[in-house]
Amino acid sequence: MRGPIAPPQVPLAASRAEVFADLVQDSVDRLERRWPQLADIDFLVLEVPRLDGRGDQAGWADDTVPLGGIIPARDGRRARVVVYRRPVEIRTKVRDERAALVHEVVVEQVAELLGLTPETVDPRYGED
Repeated sequence: MRGPIAPPQVPLAASRAEVFADLVQDSVDRLERRWPQLADIDFLVLEVPRLDGRGDQAGWADDTVPLGGIIPARDGRRARVVVYRRPVEIRTKVRDERAALVHEVVVEQVAELLGLTPETVDPRYGED
């Protein structure tokens, strides 16, 4: 008999990408309680940032790999906050660490998009 090891409703059946997207959504849900205008922003998860800077995303030239980015609203498209999955995963070992880093990235990108400090967006920003 062949089939999946676990039924689809069990967390084991979720892919790493799905689990990561859930972490981003959890972070957004936390922030939306304080900032209802976040409902007008799209939050995306991409595997890695682009190197060439073509398209909507700005290129990066220094020695650091970005963990996230923003794409301002234009031409009738909503503003977008992007979190890059692989760079975040590489920097964390366990789920709790990953969730904390994802939240920091989301807070930083939202702060940049809104023109605020991360501490204003989330008063607990930077706390362990």
